[in-house]
Amino acid sequence: MHELSIVMGILEIAQQYAKEAEAKKIDEIELDIGVLSTVEMNAFDFAWNQGVKNTLLDGAVRKVNRITGKALCMDCDTAFDIANVFDPCPSCASHLIAITQGKELKVKSLIVT
Repeated sequence: MHELSIVMGILEIAQQYAKEAEAKKIDEIELDIGVLSTVEMNAFDFAWNQGVKNTLLDGAVRKVNRITGKALCMDCDTAFDIANVFDPCPSCASHLIAITQGKELKVKSLIVT
């Protein structure tokens, strides 16, 4: 389950920024997670609950923005929504596409006290 390593990476980032701000507690964390990022959300939720125990993120409000997938066809320049990285272009059926959105995995914001 790579979701636990993702949670631990988020925890490390959050603790680093909280330390720089001389904060005692993290009240809220906002995350951007793209639908094409390979994060399985049920496993992520489980890993989150286990990974943040007794840390600055324990009890913090967690907001997750799910970023939709978008792609650009390299053959016909059609921009389109995409649910799976293997989806073809809806205009010309080409598989030569560039994913332009949906692979995000980042800490967007923290509120600390």
